Amino acid sequence: MDFMNLAKGMLAQKLGGNSDAIGGVMDSLIGGGDKADVGGLLETLKAKGLGDVAESWLGDGANKEISAEELKGALGESEVAAAAEKLGTDEASLLDTLKEALPQLVDKSSSGGSLLDSIGGVGGLAGMAKKFL
Repeated sequence: MDFMNLAKGMLAQKLGGNSDAIGGVMDSLIGGGDKADVGGLLETLKAKGLGDVAESWLGDGANKEISAEELKGALGESEVAAAAEKLGTDEASLLDTLKEALPQLVDKSSSGGSLLDSIGGVGGLAGMAKKFL
């Protein structure tokens, strides 16, 4: 199962609502198109100074927490506001759900940390993602 399908299912369960609407929201929050995947999300977090948090989500160890404010800053205030409105929820509820769900989604998408290890860590992942842009 790919990252976006995992995201849609998990967020639909936690927030309620239509998985297609949630898919559109996820596309807008993490770049959409070819960037709507683990690499796009991790690149976004790394660009905002949260690479160590993102890297912890890839391995088998404990996931570092991300605060609602850090997540809002990484995803963009206007994007979070638009996403919450589109889903019929408030920003705080959306951010609380995302800060719980995103580490789990990345974990499930990179079981065993093999994705991170095989490409040389977060830096390798970022470099790999740039090749496809």
